[in-house]
Amino acid sequence: MTTEAKVGAFVLGCFSILALTLIYLINAEFSGRTVPYRTYLRYAGGLEPGASVLFGGINVGKVTAVRPAASDPTKIEIMLDVKQHTPVNEKSVAKLGLVSVMSGAALSITTGGNDARRLPPGSTISSQEAASLDEIAGKMAVVADNANGLITQVRGEVDGISGDARSLLANLNTVTGKPNQQRIRSALDNVNEMLETERPKIDRLTDQLNALSQHADETMQNVNGTVSDVREPIGKDLADLQSTLLQAKQLLSDMQVLVRANDYKIDDTIENLRTATQNLDELTDSVKQRPWSLVRIKQLEDRKVPK
Repeated sequence: MTTEAKVGAFVLGCFSILALTLIYLINAEFSGRTVPYRTYLRYAGGLEPGASVLFGGINVGKVTAVRPAASDPTKIEIMLDVKQHTPVNEKSVAKLGLVSVMSGAALSITTGGNDARRLPPGSTISSQEAASLDEIAGKMAVVADNANGLITQVRGEVDGISGDARSLLANLNTVTGKPNQQRIRSALDNVNEMLETERPKIDRLTDQLNALSQHADETMQNVNGTVSDVREPIGKDLADLQSTLLQAKQLLSDMQVLVRANDYKIDDTIENLRTATQNLDELTDSVKQRPWSLVRIKQLEDRKVPK
């Protein structure tokens, strides 16, 4: 046997050993170390047996069967095997997904919740429907129709805005034309001449206002000084007045007590005055009727009529 034949046989033997090792590792990986699950979808476009099963984006198994469900033909039953100890739980949700943009369809399972109960082998994983290509195409057609209407509307509004802009530019050209520029320049020249003419008067008025402001400041200072000088005597007078009012209030209180204490005496005095007034009235009437009683004690006899 030549040397080339020996080398070729050695290489073939190495490749055979490597192939057997890989086959053994793959079988060891997926045989006896996977657990079965199932899920149901109404649309499983592109999903075939052998497709990858992703748990939180990690490849954990393969799809073993895709077929209509026996109990409900409107659903697609998907059988899958995942690696043992994969934490599939009650909150995990299976849905149609993609490994990458260029690859085929895959079955994606969410991680669920840490506090959720783990699903035993053979259980059914909750599912969530993904939008089909037909539905996406229909929605895109609706969006396109709306976009066409919106573009037409915007085009009309843009035309209106363009017309308004042209009118505005025309008005601006009219306003900023040479005749208006000459008028504005003339108005500015008149304003400058007026300022030059009236500047001495404005300066005098400013000086007078400054002098008036200084005089007002001096007046305010004098008023403040006067108020400060008068404040103390006024405060003393107010204190004396308050003391006098308190004394008067006390005197009125004493008089009120005195009047209440002699209330019955006042009533007697008033009754005596009333009796004396009545007696005086009677005396006055008596004097009017018999004034001679003030001179004589006895009344004169009546004159006899001469015979």
